[in-house]
Amino acid sequence: MLGGGGLMAANVYASATDGGGSDGQGYGGARVLGAATVSCPDVGARLTTVPDEARADVDKELAFLDQQVAEAYRQLQDPARNAQPDSGIMDPLKEDRAATIERIAAAIDRTGDRPQGLDAMADCTLRESDKQTDEQSGDQSGGEEQQQGEDQQGDGQEQGDGAQQPGNGGQAGNGPVAADFADITSVQPAAAAPGAEADASRGTFVTSCGVNENGLFNSDNVIVAPGVSNGAHHFHDYVGNQANNAFAGDDDLANGDTSCEDQGDKSSYFWPVLRLQNGTQEQDAAAPGGGIEGNAGEIVTPRQVTLTFVGSPRGEVTAMPRLLRIITGDAKAFVNGTANANASWSCTGFEDRQLKDRYPLCPQGSDVVRTFKFQSCWDGRNIDSANHRTHVAFAQADGACPAGFQAIPQLVQRIVYDVDAPSLQDGGRTTPLFAVDSFPEQLHKPVTDHGDFINVFDEDLMRNMVDCINDGRQCGPGSDQDPGNGEDPGNGEDPQDQPSDQPSEEPQDQPTKQPTKQPSEEPQEQPTAPPAPSAGENEEQGGNGQAKPDASPTASADDEPKVYATPTPARSATALPEAWSNDLVEGGTDGTASTTPTIGAAAQSPAGAQTEPQTAGGSLAETGSQLWPAAAGAVLLVCGFVLLRRTRRGSV
Repeated sequence: MLGGGGLMAANVYASATDGGGSDGQGYGGARVLGAATVSCPDVGARLTTVPDEARADVDKELAFLDQQVAEAYRQLQDPARNAQPDSGIMDPLKEDRAATIERIAAAIDRTGDRPQGLDAMADCTLRESDKQTDEQSGDQSGGEEQQQGEDQQGDGQEQGDGAQQPGNGGQAGNGPVAADFADITSVQPAAAAPGAEADASRGTFVTSCGVNENGLFNSDNVIVAPGVSNGAHHFHDYVGNQANNAFAGDDDLANGDTSCEDQGDKSSYFWPVLRLQNGTQEQDAAAPGGGIEGNAGEIVTPRQVTLTFVGSPRGEVTAMPRLLRIITGDAKAFVNGTANANASWSCTGFEDRQLKDRYPLCPQGSDVVRTFKFQSCWDGRNIDSANHRTHVAFAQADGACPAGFQAIPQLVQRIVYDVDAPSLQDGGRTTPLFAVDSFPEQLHKPVTDHGDFINVFDEDLMRNMVDCINDGRQCGPGSDQDPGNGEDPGNGEDPQDQPSDQPSEEPQDQPTKQPTKQPSEEPQEQPTAPPAPSAGENEEQGGNGQAKPDASPTASADDEPKVYATPTPARSATALPEAWSNDLVEGGTDGTASTTPTIGAAAQSPAGAQTEPQTAGGSLAETGSQLWPAAAGAVLLVCGFVLLRRTRRGSV
C-alpha cells in the first residue's frame, strides 16, 4: 500500500516545518537532497508551432521528458543515489533529455521547419526548495520553524524499512511545507473591479455536473499527453464527461456518458485532486501518478462545484467551437516561473481576498475555495495549439480581447472543500496538511494549481448559452447556484497577473479551524429562527460583488447565495425522511451545505422560509389553517342534529 511507493512514501508527519538543516545536513549528518528539486526548461512551452503530422510524435516525446524528470527526482530522494547528484543524476538526465529533444526536432523537421535552440534546453539544475520557499515567503519559514522541525525528527514515524525520509514536508516527503500556507484574514481585499460597458454581455449560464461523487480519477491528461498513460504524473478529479482518459478520441468524448444534469453538456472538466496528508492509504498509494510519485494521502471530494459561463464586459460573446481545449494555470509554475500561473485560493466568506502562491488557512466555519478563471478569447480558427495556449487568450485589462481574437463565454470554476486549517505548529499531527497533486518535482506548491476543459456541448445548447449570456439572462440547470460567487461577469480582471506575495503571519500563530461537521439533530429540535450560515452560505454579496464575511445570520433564505452541492456517498449518514430533505441543519442529510430544497421536483423556498421540517403538503400550521373551517362546520352540524332530536322528543 503506502509503503509500496518506495522511498517516495515518507514519514506521514515528515513535518511541514522540516527543512533538512540550514547547513544542508539532515538525518545522521548526511547531505539532505530531499530539500531540493529538479528544474528543467519547459520544452513544450517553447513549441508554438508543430505540424499536424508531427503532433502525435511530439506529444509522446514531451511526455517522455516529463517522465525523465520525475525519475530523476525519485533518484534525488534516494539516499543511496544522491551522494554525487551532479554526476550520478543530473548528467544522465541531460543526456537522456538531449536525445529526446533531438527526436522532437527531427519529427518536426520531417514535415516543417526544424525548431532552433531546443538543444540548449537539455540541461537541468538542482534547486534548493527551502531557499526557494524562503525567497517566496520572506522570512516566514525562519529559524524557529527550522528548530521545531529538527525537534520533531526524533519521534517521527518510520517507513517499513526503518529508514526515515529526509524532511521536505508532507506525507510523501516532497511538500507541502509551512511556508506554503497563509492566514486568509491577513490578506488584503482586492480592489473593486472596473464596471462593464453598456453593451456588455451580462448573462450567466450555470451547468450542474456534480462533485465527482462517483470517484472518476486518473493520472492521464488527454490534452497535453494524448495516448500516454500517466501523462500527468498526478491524479485528476473529473466531472462531466465520463470517457476522459489518455486514449479518448473525439468520438469517444462525443459518445461518452456525462455526469451533467443537462445531458447536452458532455464537456470534460478536470483538475488536480486535493489530498489530506493524514496517512490514509488511497487506491493509488502504490501506483504511478499516486504514492510512487509523491501524491499521497486521502483524496478529498469537493463539497461544492459550480461551473459558470459568463460574458464579456465589452460586448457580445460568440459560441465556442466544439472540442475546444483550454488549460488555465501552469502545472510546472514552481520551476517555470509564474508567467502562466493562474492559481486562486481563498475561503468562503473571504473571497474578495485571493492567494496566488499560498494555501489558505481558513477560520472556523469557513471552507477552502479554489477558483479557476479560464481564457475568454479565441483565435477563431484552432481548437488547440502545440503548446495548448496560443489559440486562446485572456482579455486585456480593459476587458477587450487581443487583436485577432474574439470573445467567447468564460468558464469560471469554483470548487469548495470542507477541510480544516492544518496545525502547522506540529507539522500537521493534530490536523493534517492539505495540498493539490502535482508533478513530483513541483513539490505540491499551490502556485502549480491548474484546470482543464474540453468543450463537448451540444451545438444547440451552446447556442442557447450564447443567447442567454448576450441577452443578460441567468440560465442553465444550475442557474439557482451562486454564479462565480457574485462577481461581476465582466470585471476586466487580468488573470495573468503575477502571483503576489501576500503578507502572512507566522504559521505557528495561526488558529486551527475546528471541524464544523456535526451529526444532524432531529428536525423537530431545530429552532424556528434560520440557522447561522454554514460554510459557503455566509457570503452576503455587497454592491461591488465582493463577499462579506460578516453576513448576518438572521438574513432570510432569499438573501443567501444559492449553491449546488451533490451528496457525497462517503459522508452519507442515516438519511432523514425525504420530506425533511431541505437542509434543516448545516450539512443537511449528507454533510453538504445547500439552501435549495429538494422536496418534490425542485421547489424553491419562499422568502423568509422557516427551518422546521416541511412535508409534501406544507407545514402543520398551513394544514391547520386550511382544515379548521371544515372542522367547525362539522361540529355545528352535529349540534344541529342533537337539538332537532330533542325538540322532536319534547313534542311527543
